Amino acid sequence: MKSCKVLMPIGALGGGINPVSFENGMNMKPDVIAIDGGSTDSGPAYLATGASKYSRAMLKHDLEIAVIGGIKANIPVLVGSCSTCGTDSTVDLCAEIVVEIMAEQGLKGKVAKVYSQQSPDLVKQKWDDGKIKPLGGAPDITRETFDDCDNIVALMGSEPFIEAINQGADVVLCGRTTDTAIMAAVPLMMGCDPAAAWHGAKIAECGSQCTDGAGGDGVFLIVDEEGFYVKPLQEGVHCTPYTVSAHLMYENADPFKLVEPSGVIMAGDATYEQVDDVTVYVTGTKFEHTRQYSMKLEGARASGHQAITLVGIADELVLKDPDTWMNNLVNHVDQYVKQTGIPETDYSYDIRAYGYNGVVNWPKDYDYPMPREIGVMLTVTAKTEEIAIQITKTFNPFLLHFPADFKKQLPSFAFAFSPSHVYKGQTYEFMLNHIVEIDDPLELVKFEYIDVK
Repeated sequence: MKSCKVLMPIGALGGGINPVSFENGMNMKPDVIAIDGGSTDSGPAYLATGASKYSRAMLKHDLEIAVIGGIKANIPVLVGSCSTCGTDSTVDLCAEIVVEIMAEQGLKGKVAKVYSQQSPDLVKQKWDDGKIKPLGGAPDITRETFDDCDNIVALMGSEPFIEAINQGADVVLCGRTTDTAIMAAVPLMMGCDPAAAWHGAKIAECGSQCTDGAGGDGVFLIVDEEGFYVKPLQEGVHCTPYTVSAHLMYENADPFKLVEPSGVIMAGDATYEQVDDVTVYVTGTKFEHTRQYSMKLEGARASGHQAITLVGIADELVLKDPDTWMNNLVNHVDQYVKQTGIPETDYSYDIRAYGYNGVVNWPKDYDYPMPREIGVMLTVTAKTEEIAIQITKTFNPFLLHFPADFKKQLPSFAFAFSPSHVYKGQTYEFMLNHIVEIDDPLELVKFEYIDVK
């Protein structure tokens, strides 16, 4: 029976590969090391700026372990969505680090840089051809939206990884990809069951999140012609039918139907079998190839400037009903902001209390004790830095002394820093949540190779 062993050492490149767990994985003789390097989880800033969320030092830490291990074992190392956003610049950053590591370690090999950043002109042509379609919840866009984006990427499937490996690449560094494409590529190359390859890749995408010890470690995936095995790398951690099947709930609107560029994973009839204390075997998944290949488009841009102010409050009158206090504060200050003459279209602001409904807006009748104190954060987003700071300064005296009861003496609150406002910098927004239909999986992809002697 054809089978492929995939070592997924960590859920996100730059998160800190555990060397002991990695060695455990290498002892199981993998056919490939596959690592997801990116996500949109941390917002649009990284895509808009083409910057890495992770430090260069941590990227090098993880790449060093993976690259040395892969080249010495003569197996490919695959990284997708390089360094958070998968722009050309973050692919180049990872390539620079890999070449540096290979030079320091005296290693030789072929490094593939696979780009999926798109030019506005090319995407506009696809728009004109009727090839761009919205996904659920996508914003309304026009042809001009593509010019408004600072960066646009298209999410690759498994085909670019396969092409780079076929061209002799030892390390493949891809721009934005689907998380699953990274792990599915080599099992598909080796003739394993496509449904098992894609489903197994989905389970392994975030490393140990499919285990009962999701602490940022990795997992080992074995795909064959009928299903896939998944087991943890870390001692004392287990995969169970519950932990494995539950991962289909992660970032999915439908846990039984997952869409990839080349088809749809249908997991409704999948069965999960505990084969030993730490390993689960999954069978019964189906994969339906779509007639039309498509790639998801992501775009982002700088959209304004932001300033914040943070104040700590321990006043009992405020804490009895923070919602009313915040509403009264905003209504009171709003009249002064409007007197500045700044057009209302040039700014917005938000105020919320951390320690009280700052993360989850519980209903008022929810049974919980009054907090001892709260941190109230004002966030102002405006067209310019000057406007953002001006509005935070307008709020300043009221965030310091605004009372819950005007018949009592003014309270004093505690600013977290001085000056009380902090200019946070530019703010960013996603512009695209669409797909582009293409005839060739490599049509929007560009390859470059580096031979390291």
